[in-house]
Amino acid sequence: MARKKNNPPFETNELRRSLRNFLRQPYIVGGEKGEPRAIGAHKWGVYIFYDYDGEPIYVGQTKEKVSGRISRHLTNQRTDAVAMSVLDPYEVFEIEIYPLPEFDKVNSRHPDFSRAKQTLDALEYEVHKLAVARSRFRAILNEKDPPAPAISITLPHPLRGRIVSEEVLKLRGHADTRTARRAQVISRLAQTIAERDVNTGLRRTLLTQASRLRSIAEDRFAAMGGNASVETGSEADDEADGPRKKSE
Repeated sequence: MARKKNNPPFETNELRRSLRNFLRQPYIVGGEKGEPRAIGAHKWGVYIFYDYDGEPIYVGQTKEKVSGRISRHLTNQRTDAVAMSVLDPYEVFEIEIYPLPEFDKVNSRHPDFSRAKQTLDALEYEVHKLAVARSRFRAILNEKDPPAPAISITLPHPLRGRIVSEEVLKLRGHADTRTARRAQVISRLAQTIAERDVNTGLRRTLLTQASRLRSIAEDRFAAMGGNASVETGSEADDEADGPRKKSE
């Protein structure tokens, strides 16, 4: 049977399905005796995105609903981070969420809104610091650093899981595929910087992306044998031989 015209490709469907399954995972409030609730149903929280190498790449916060905010990042419903080429949704392999269930019923008109916002900002600060410490580059892609918090908090227990199925991993997981994609994102980000009056943080993001590109290229080169595997011969010989045959 032919695929309906309005149906997305297999890869897109798989990612959306895996993301929904992750966001439906139960998060137990109040320890083992508490009542489980889907992690994505919580309203307030902070999250970390990880790439295919387990590297933390982006930290965000939400006070609208965890599932809605994360889904907009990753399903092409544009956010500032995606639009500015700060974050590439294709790079996200795992998500770690730190929810604040005690504020689920708090909105902008609620008397506890100010306390909830202070707690959320403090949580983002601590999670951001944690993500940077976990990074091999000691940097993530956020163009802004969260301000110093007004209060101290204890990190809630997080829930972490992958959102990429084995089938999509086969399509996106190869180092050469990820290298090419990362280079494209860097090109778009560099073009944005060249055409606009941007803040210094965006230039730091470009530098971090360049470091990540170099790292994955170096790892792939080493895995293929490094300098010891480089062919000998002259460039003139290459030109005379014409286009190279594909390696098997």
